[in-house]
Amino acid sequence: MRILYRTTAIADGTGPDLLLDRSVLVADGRVEWMGHDDEAPHDHEADRIIDAGGTSLVPGLVDAHSHTTLPGGSHWIDRIEDSTDELLAAADENGEIAHRAGIRWFRDVGAPPRDGRALSLTVRDAWAGRRDRPYIRAAGTWIERGSGFGFSVSVEDGDGVEAVVAKQIDDGADLIKLYIEGPNPDVSTWTIGEVERAVAVATERGVPATAHATNLASVRAAVAGGVDCVEHGTHLDTELAADMAARGTYLVPTLAIGSSWASFGSTTTIERFTTGENTTRIAERTELAYESLRLAIDAGVTIAAGTDFGGGSLRANHLAWEVEHLVDAGFEPWQALGAATWVGGDLLREPEAGKISVGGPADFFFVHGNPLQDPSALWRVWKVA
Repeated sequence: MRILYRTTAIADGTGPDLLLDRSVLVADGRVEWMGHDDEAPHDHEADRIIDAGGTSLVPGLVDAHSHTTLPGGSHWIDRIEDSTDELLAAADENGEIAHRAGIRWFRDVGAPPRDGRALSLTVRDAWAGRRDRPYIRAAGTWIERGSGFGFSVSVEDGDGVEAVVAKQIDDGADLIKLYIEGPNPDVSTWTIGEVERAVAVATERGVPATAHATNLASVRAAVAGGVDCVEHGTHLDTELAADMAARGTYLVPTLAIGSSWASFGSTTTIERFTTGENTTRIAERTELAYESLRLAIDAGVTIAAGTDFGGGSLRANHLAWEVEHLVDAGFEPWQALGAATWVGGDLLREPEAGKISVGGPADFFFVHGNPLQDPSALWRVWKVA
């Protein structure tokens, strides 16, 4: 099947200007030709012609922080203990709604283990080759000191760190997720040496390592230990942001979580979202996250967009919300779109993810509006290729 999409504008997230009056010819799921509409192949060369006039074509989005097997919402922590069947059903719904929203990649950073292996790896393998579900690159199960969450593996020392990292990779993990903070915000639960040992094992096996780190102590340990990326990074300072930029450490800030929690103050009766002390804490944490991201932007840290859906309160089709928050934090809209497309692809080490090019996959979608000027256009999805 050869499909010609005619008279669209291309918004690829690499600059502030749309490429106007473009047409794209797709054959068997790959881009065969793209160019000015008046140079489009003759109509008889396509089996189907779709008038895309007035729309913007956007490369498939990359959610750089996701939890495929969990549904999200105000009870997201409770859902970690759901049955295997319930988690698989949640994953399937997540894949469906994300695909409809133009999200083509999940960077899954933690899933509950089932039969000794993270369930996200099972979902990844089951979805391989499907055009109606996102591609997945999965971290397997969180690795932490002690035990707190339903999808963590506990380690006690450096030897344990190395053994568990190797086991995760043997299980098929595409990346390693370290959880390196505890109840004391002034202390990292991992030493720099332990992070280095985990990163060394992962690097030797050709697998990147990332770290959940929200406070200064844990982010410092993660960055000094050599992780490829920091997840959340809620609290940074100028020196730490500069160090991240110098090392090339990515940041996935997940800003929209704060807005999601704030919304629960009027839609639930859950005390952690509705009482005065808790709502104040949410507001303070949100503001700190914004301030830290602004420091990272000023320092030149590479930012990828992620929602934390499932493992947090957002849903699998909410990446547009995160893009809007990146703009609120200081990005130009085109930069925020880049964070949700090709930058996420670079973080995944997937050269075709979040990009559109001749010969590449037809992983794109159409919206009404110009997302290079108005990030809310990403909510107005018309069609997914």
